[in-house]
Amino acid sequence: MRLAVFVSGNGSNLQCIIDAVQQKMLNEITIDVVIADRDCFAIQRAEQAGIEVMLVTRKSNWADEIYATLKSKQISHIVLAGFLSILNNTICEEWKNKIINLHPSLLPKYGGKGMYGLKVHQEVIKNKETQSGATVHYVTEGVDEGNILMQKTCSVDLNETPDSLQKKVHLLEKEILIESIKVLYAKAQGAD
Repeated sequence: MRLAVFVSGNGSNLQCIIDAVQQKMLNEITIDVVIADRDCFAIQRAEQAGIEVMLVTRKSNWADEIYATLKSKQISHIVLAGFLSILNNTICEEWKNKIINLHPSLLPKYGGKGMYGLKVHQEVIKNKETQSGATVHYVTEGVDEGNILMQKTCSVDLNETPDSLQKKVHLLEKEILIESIKVLYAKAQGAD
């Protein structure tokens, strides 16, 4: 399975995938390119692992550039790991049911445009939720609207802060991200 991982930030979830590949937790899976929509620390993580990086700016024909790169590298699956831009229809259709996104809430709650990072955890606490968690879902043209592949929950304590909740959820993200990639791989093997 040939992966492209899309990033916008620190890249800790990218590092989680890199580590899982290197430790043979993800067999027969390679990360062939990391695509970033802004200058970010994730680029350094990719470069340190010897993975090709593509940096796109959204003012260019970035979607066309990404599409051409994915095709030329024969990418079979895409993982959005903290990617803050919206993919266009062409990419969503071409890789239908082969693109997953990691989201820091229990979708369908606290998803959609503008819901990322600490904003999600602030809303969860403001609305006095007793549970939160992480979701991996398939990517469609609708933001955070694709079918859910996997979720894991955690409690929201009475004295929870957005930062403390983010740390809890981030641990869950790492667990379900690797498990979800394994599910994608198993489905790809079954399809052949």
